Amino acid sequence: MKYYIYVCITFLLFSCKKEDNRKTITNSGNSGVVKPNSVINSKIFELINLNYPGLEKAKSLYEADKQYEAAKAILEYYRLRTNVVNPSISLINVTATEDDKLKADFALDNFRFSVNNYYEDANKKMPYSLNNGGKINWLFQPTGADNEYQKQLHRHQWFVPQAKVYRTTQNEKYIQSWINVYKDWLIQNPMPETGTNTTTWWQLQVAERVMGQTQLFDYYKNSTSFTPEWFSEFMVHFAEHSDFLVKYPYSEGNILISQGSALAFAGVLFPEFKKASEWMNTGFNILDKEVKTQFLEDGMHYELDFSYHISAIADFYEVMKLADANKAIVGNVSANFNSYLHKAAQVVMNFTYPNYFTTTASNSQFVPGFNDTRQSSWSRSVLNRNFTRYVEMFPDDKELLYMASYGKNGKMPAASPKAFTTSGYYMLRNGWDRLSTMLILSNNYSNDAMQIWSHKQPDNGTFELYHKGRNFFPDAGVFAYTSDGNNSAREWYRQTRVHNTMTLDNKNITNAKGKSLAVVSNNQAEIVVTENQGYTNLKHRRYVFFVNKAFFVLVDEGIGAASGTVNLNFNLCEGENEVIVSADKNGAHTNFSDGNNMIMRTFANESLTTLLFNGKVSYAPGIEFNRKAYTVNMTKSAGQTARYITVLYPISQAGTTQINASFTQPFQETGVALEVNIDGKIYNLNCNL
Repeated sequence: MKYYIYVCITFLLFSCKKEDNRKTITNSGNSGVVKPNSVINSKIFELINLNYPGLEKAKSLYEADKQYEAAKAILEYYRLRTNVVNPSISLINVTATEDDKLKADFALDNFRFSVNNYYEDANKKMPYSLNNGGKINWLFQPTGADNEYQKQLHRHQWFVPQAKVYRTTQNEKYIQSWINVYKDWLIQNPMPETGTNTTTWWQLQVAERVMGQTQLFDYYKNSTSFTPEWFSEFMVHFAEHSDFLVKYPYSEGNILISQGSALAFAGVLFPEFKKASEWMNTGFNILDKEVKTQFLEDGMHYELDFSYHISAIADFYEVMKLADANKAIVGNVSANFNSYLHKAAQVVMNFTYPNYFTTTASNSQFVPGFNDTRQSSWSRSVLNRNFTRYVEMFPDDKELLYMASYGKNGKMPAASPKAFTTSGYYMLRNGWDRLSTMLILSNNYSNDAMQIWSHKQPDNGTFELYHKGRNFFPDAGVFAYTSDGNNSAREWYRQTRVHNTMTLDNKNITNAKGKSLAVVSNNQAEIVVTENQGYTNLKHRRYVFFVNKAFFVLVDEGIGAASGTVNLNFNLCEGENEVIVSADKNGAHTNFSDGNNMIMRTFANESLTTLLFNGKVSYAPGIEFNRKAYTVNMTKSAGQTARYITVLYPISQAGTTQINASFTQPFQETGVALEVNIDGKIYNLNCNL
């Protein structure tokens, strides 16, 4: 009996001691291990407003010098809060695309971090490896790549795809990769004490990282790997990024819009930070000012680059959605930008080629490639996503509904001439289905100097011509951005002569002050007339006649005191065997087996000489294709006006089609008159200015 009592007492004493030990290693009132204060970045408690509703427990723990438990309580608050909404993501039904999966898995393979349009193997979409002896080389730049690679690398474009894949698989390897890589990035790329630099801490990179982190937080916050330690580190550096954007506003342009958007998102989605109101108000104030100044009277973004144009609209849209979803936080802050964006949305509609309306394979991109537009970025699905947003923004616009529904609902836009005269873009088309014909003329007005960094290329008067799914005169595009050293690749693609326009002695134009002289219609043709004083002593005037909405006639006049060789340049679509240049006929034709072809012929009252040269075209940075090009030259004296007529005639097969053209009156400042003969049919064309 005594033995039995002894055993019982011993058991009770042991149990009590075990319970006491347990109490010393658990959270007060919570399960889990307590860790020392030193594992937490204590700066989080300087940045978070512990008096914010819902953080009472965290405040109490912090005041009791229990920093680990306090940080954990803040994290639990974020995991449970429901009064703040990020409308840019949905955690209910996360979808990871095949592209997302590729980016996520490549990031696990020798630090192959996805950077837009830069691949070690483009066919596999395999990014370059930053592995250097088991460590990440954040200074890596592929051989031959421009400095845009380094800029985009530090935007961490693979992080969000990784997070989406994590949410769909719940595989902790993705968040662990993110934590390890981002930790390494923070160590190797600390915020400069002197302010911005040109790569890691340039405003656009910082803004892109902030926007990504607002999504990463929601995707990852419930993971077991998202510990209080990492949470405190993440939040401290998130605040560091946001404060940086407030302190160093960019001067102007699309980068400033991105900066404002990032600050608005940071302030609204993390109102618990002491500086959240400053972030939010700074962001909304930037956007309220810039929406009124960055879009021109005709709706085009003032950098005259379609990529930046469509991205700027998207930024404003996302911020309006953010404000609408978080009215209690945003309050009376102005966030209604719609009145300034309707014209901008219509620009996108008018820039879209007719092949957008079909899934049938096409020999054309979906938008033109003028200036620094990266055409390959604007796929059919990406355009549709943007048109769907525009319908949400402007529900009464039935033409935008037509675009968003691929023509199933709404109202088909008109096929009449469209002129954006402030920016200098003009559209002539005969329909909106894939088999339609469409010409876009670019004659921009820009105050930018023709410097290498400008998004505006020296190409006034150039055009693209789409017919039945093929772009016969694609713009040269942008192969490279500026680099810190050799800019030869970018300079090549910026040459005036590699665009479909006029040059003097094959030199670049030095001014881009495009003017609109006429946009008119008569019984026979729709006519657009523009001019640009590209050189101090030579002005290029271009008439475009869309005859019977079937074919085009260009009249090009080189006006001024210049003497030398005037060059009329044509850069054709790809097709080594299908594109035939006929120097003796001052033109070219195509011979594609699908029966969708074009014949081009140029005429003048003076002697002409046609020379071939090697052309190139780029639809995405770093990727280029060879194509044929030619220039039609005329010797000009100081007192002479160089005058050309060019016929662009769609045809199933070039065959024996006979084309002739001549001026029926001498040069006049007040207009032009000419006769075109196609297989015996006479077209008398004229335009009075």
